[in-house]
Amino acid sequence: MGLMPSRPGLRRPDMRQVVVVVPSAFTLGNMFFGIWAVVSAYRGNFTAAAWYIVIAGLLDMLDGRVARLSGSGTRFGAKLDSLVDCVSFGVAPALIMFFLEFQSAGKFGWLICYMYMVAVAVRLARYNVQHGTGKPGWFTGMPSPSAGMTLAVFYPFSQTHWYRQATAYMDFQREGLTILMVLLSLLMVSTVKYPRMPAVGFRSAKGLLGLALSLLIIIGIVISPSLILFPLGIAYLAFGMLRQALLRLLDRHEGGMAVVDGEVDPDFRRTAPRPGFRRGSEEKRE
Repeated sequence: MGLMPSRPGLRRPDMRQVVVVVPSAFTLGNMFFGIWAVVSAYRGNFTAAAWYIVIAGLLDMLDGRVARLSGSGTRFGAKLDSLVDCVSFGVAPALIMFFLEFQSAGKFGWLICYMYMVAVAVRLARYNVQHGTGKPGWFTGMPSPSAGMTLAVFYPFSQTHWYRQATAYMDFQREGLTILMVLLSLLMVSTVKYPRMPAVGFRSAKGLLGLALSLLIIIGIVISPSLILFPLGIAYLAFGMLRQALLRLLDRHEGGMAVVDGEVDPDFRRTAPRPGFRRGSEEKRE
């Protein structure tokens, strides 16, 4: 009995095709949890909504890592990732905040949420245009996944015993969330530099640092995610602002040295012309 001939037009997918599909599967999973977070918030389950945004953030991190490791990154995947991020870290966190606090804030409470969504869209559009041109190892502006997860995990943090004790004599929840959303929006579209997570490895100090940071974050999430994640997001937010302020102070202290890509340029004073100095007149004297 002979082998049956294969049908024309049908062929088994090769490994390359399978590898290309995997990052997109992570990306679509990211959007699935983003939409699920919105549905949960609409139903009043804000704790579940927060954890769905965190899962979306983990999937967003994984799809990029898988694409880089497998060499399967494509323009289609990059555009799809940006569209999905706009949903999971723009629309979803904004709607969580709207259902949680701003729904009863009067006629214009939704504008704060809209402003945040606009900032996420602008941040992602700028990232696509400038991708590969910035300083290696740094983001220009706060990444939208970090901003979205920081907003989303506020509610679980607000339910902790520590938070309730700290705010027992104060009632600034709506005002504080308004300031936080405005600040996150401004930082996303700013030029403030934020560090990328160091790659995990064993062959370099940077790889070991990435491994240590990853383990600390994982341990904190396992032990008490409600207590750890929101302060971690605020610490990341504050790091970029404080670093930028320090660089500005150094710039003034050094007498107007240039700040290039967030770093002081030590050669600026040697190369920049002094006030009132004319190169043309010196060339004529020579």
